[in-house]
Amino acid sequence: MSLDAFLALLVYALVTSITPGPNNLMLLASGVNFGIVRTVPHMLGISIGFLVLLVAVGLGLGAVLTAFPALHTALKIAGAAYLLYLAWKIAMSRTLAGKGETKGQPMRFIDAAAFQWVNPKAWVMAITAMAVYTNPEHPFLSIVLISVAFTVVNLPSVSVWAGFGTALRGFLSDPVRLKWFNIAMGVLLAATLWPMLRSIAGRPDWTEGRVHIHCAVHIKSS
Repeated sequence: MSLDAFLALLVYALVTSITPGPNNLMLLASGVNFGIVRTVPHMLGISIGFLVLLVAVGLGLGAVLTAFPALHTALKIAGAAYLLYLAWKIAMSRTLAGKGETKGQPMRFIDAAAFQWVNPKAWVMAITAMAVYTNPEHPFLSIVLISVAFTVVNLPSVSVWAGFGTALRGFLSDPVRLKWFNIAMGVLLAATLWPMLRSIAGRPDWTEGRVHIHCAVHIKSS
């Protein structure tokens, strides 16, 4: 991978990691409701869980899902159901957790890591990164470089959202403001399912098209 290609990969990793999506919306809500310290396991779970998913896609998991569309659809449906459950929990939260309080727990490390496997945006990021930035002549080195790029960028990016949420705790200490904030976060989290629902209904999103174009170009040039 050339230096220009690696820099482009870093930009892609930054843009996809820091823009709104299920992970970042949940981190924003967690920062508000639990503070930055109690949200750290959630942040680490996202970064490490996505790294494992990224490597798995690079080693062939994406091809397996392409070969078995029913499995891919089942994964999407399971992810949608779990994401709606999380959206409901956030929307129904009504109190800020103080120091030492155990009522209302933030997402655990293992839960955040496992969530990446049913997170629609995480799959889009992983499949696109591997399709666009992998060098067929050096596949394993490509996987390593892509993983390094996301490892460097992902954790600081998601931390911004948790930090912003923590900064809002004072303003949202008012129960009415907190109620409507959490409802808005729950609605926005549920709304992130729209592109995936379109693809299930038979309207592939831009990423699937981009992957197909990349594959076609590669086959033609071979």
